[in-house]
Amino acid sequence: MEKAIFELLKNLIDRPSATGNEIDVSDWLSLYLEKTGFIVHRQPVAGGRYNIFARIGEPVLVFTSHLDTVPGDIPFSEDGRFIYGRGACDAQGCVAAQIKAGESLVSEGIGPVGFLFLVGEEHGSDGARAANGLPNSCRFLIGGEPTDNKLVFASKGALRFTFRADGKTAHSAYPETGDSAVLKLLDFLNAVRAEPYPTDPVLGETTVNIGVLSGGTRANVVPDRAEAEVIFRTVSPSSGVKDKITRLSRNGVSASVAFECDPFFYGQAPGFETSVVSYTTDLPLLDRWGEAFLIGPGSILDAHGPDEKILKSSLAEGVDRYRRLAAWLMKSTGNSLSE
Repeated sequence: MEKAIFELLKNLIDRPSATGNEIDVSDWLSLYLEKTGFIVHRQPVAGGRYNIFARIGEPVLVFTSHLDTVPGDIPFSEDGRFIYGRGACDAQGCVAAQIKAGESLVSEGIGPVGFLFLVGEEHGSDGARAANGLPNSCRFLIGGEPTDNKLVFASKGALRFTFRADGKTAHSAYPETGDSAVLKLLDFLNAVRAEPYPTDPVLGETTVNIGVLSGGTRANVVPDRAEAEVIFRTVSPSSGVKDKITRLSRNGVSASVAFECDPFFYGQAPGFETSVVSYTTDLPLLDRWGEAFLIGPGSILDAHGPDEKILKSSLAEGVDRYRRLAAWLMKSTGNSLSE
C-alpha cells in the first residue's frame, strides 16, 4: 500500500497543477480512476478546466479535495522520510490518500463511495461553486486538507479584498502638483491594520495579510494608480469586517470583495484527535453534498513554501484515517456494496 500511494502522489506532482493550469493533472487522474473501475464525470469549469466526480453506484459518501496548487514549480523528490514537491502537502497528498482509502473500502465491500476532485481552490474556488450544482445523493462529504491527520472541529473564514486608489501623475520633483495614489493606498492600509477586529475563544484572532501591492510606473513620476490584494482570516460573520472597510474606504480608495466565506464548523466522530485551523476550504461552498468532515495528512506549515513536503508516515496514516472515518459513517447508514 505504501509504495502504491507514493507512486500515485509522484504522478500527481509530476504534472502541472497551478490554479488555472490543472488540465494535465485532471486528465491523468480521470484516466487512472476509470481504469480503477470508477464512472468518471468531467464537469466543465472556466478555461477548459474541469472538476472530476468519480463514483461507483450512487454514493452517499464522497471524498473531496482540490487538484490545483499555488504557483512555483517544485519537482518531485524523496528521501527516507519525506516526499517533496509542489502539491505534496497541499493538497495532492490528501488526494492520493483518499483514493487509496476509497479503493480499500470498495475492496472490502463498504460503499458506495465517490470522489469529487476540484479545480480553483487556491484562488476563488470556481471549481467548488460549479460542483455545488451537480446532482448527487451524498450524505457525508470528507474533505482533504493538511491537518496532521486530526479531525478539524472548526476553521476560520476568509474575506479577500481588492483595494484600488486613484490619483494624478506629475513630475516627482514637484509632487505638490500631482496626487499620489500610492500614498493614498499606504495611508488606507495603515488604517486597516490599526483597526481592532473580532476575536473568538475557539478560533482566536482575526488576522490581516497584505499579500499583493502594485502601483505607479517609475520612480520619477507621481503615481496615479495603486492596488492591493488583502485577505482577512475571520472568526465571526464577515459583515462586521466589511462594515469597517466601508467606513475606512474614502479619499479616492475603493474596495471590492473578491472572495467571502464565513467561519465553518465540521462534523465529528469518536476516536479522532481534533483541532481548529486558521485557513478556509472549499467545504463551506459545497453545502448540497451533505454533512462535511475535514481531515488529511501533512502539516499546513509545509504548504505554499519553497520546500513543500509531506511525511511518508503521515501519508500512510492518512489512508487509515480516511478509511476508518468513512467506514464509521457508512455503518451509520447501513450501506454496503455487498448488499
